[in-house]
Amino acid sequence: MTDNPSDRDDNTSPQEDRQLTYEDVMQDYQSRWGGRLPSNPREIARYLREHGNVLPVATLKLRLAAISLWHQTHQFPDPARSAHVKSVLKEIEHMQQTVRGQARPLHVEQLEMVDSWLGQQIARESGSSKLPHLRNRALVLVGFWRGFRSDELTRLKVEKVTVDSGRSITIYIPRVDCDSANSSDMTFRTAALAKLCPVAAYEAWIAASGLTSGPAFRSIDRWGTIKDNALASGSITPLLRGILRSSGVADADAYSSHSLRQGFAIWARSNAWDEKMLAEYVGWKDRQSARRYLDTLDPVRVFRA
Repeated sequence: MTDNPSDRDDNTSPQEDRQLTYEDVMQDYQSRWGGRLPSNPREIARYLREHGNVLPVATLKLRLAAISLWHQTHQFPDPARSAHVKSVLKEIEHMQQTVRGQARPLHVEQLEMVDSWLGQQIARESGSSKLPHLRNRALVLVGFWRGFRSDELTRLKVEKVTVDSGRSITIYIPRVDCDSANSSDMTFRTAALAKLCPVAAYEAWIAASGLTSGPAFRSIDRWGTIKDNALASGSITPLLRGILRSSGVADADAYSSHSLRQGFAIWARSNAWDEKMLAEYVGWKDRQSARRYLDTLDPVRVFRA
């Protein structure tokens, strides 16, 4: 297993934006980032900007609180309370909220919350009561790590998915812009991960559901009966919001199905993926789409303008 959904040879884990303790924050600020203590508003603002494209605002606020506490404890002027720092934090929050049609990116931190909650429900329930949670876990993890749109998730067919247990998943989705005479499938592949694994989640869902063909992600009624029809594309956003709300993610209504692709793009950029890599992985025909996407997601570029 790997910590990277593609087969790139690097050692970067998608868990890098986890919530840290007070001691961890101070060590990260000083040792890893190179910050000075005591600090000043200008340096704190730069610290926030450089992390604003990777970490959600809630995490940034926790880190800022730790830095603020250090200054108060050591009786230095608190740069975290400056108008400049507060303004930068508001700009980052606004940027994260307004990216791509008001939908908020789903960061890995929120993905961990979702996966943890769904795992608890799966462990607690029995029989057919597990099915919605197994389906939802597979849908969210596959959707995130493949950067899928809602229509791609709903068009996914069981017979068009190949699972190499513990190694990878390969998904074939028909192109919607091809004529029937020359139709072909788009191929999407992702590796198994040490955590938040889309391969294991999908495999568990298919094994429990017993599905062998047809739509992979289907409606399930209150009695646990799996329907023949696929989930409607328009149902993915309310479904995702319900999952986020139950998982304890704040402001669940600020997210949409597009938040999965946004969140993956942020993770990819923070792990040094360039436009070409992102375009090829997501399935865009040219790098321009990836460039526009990364420009929109990157608050640092906006601050430099």
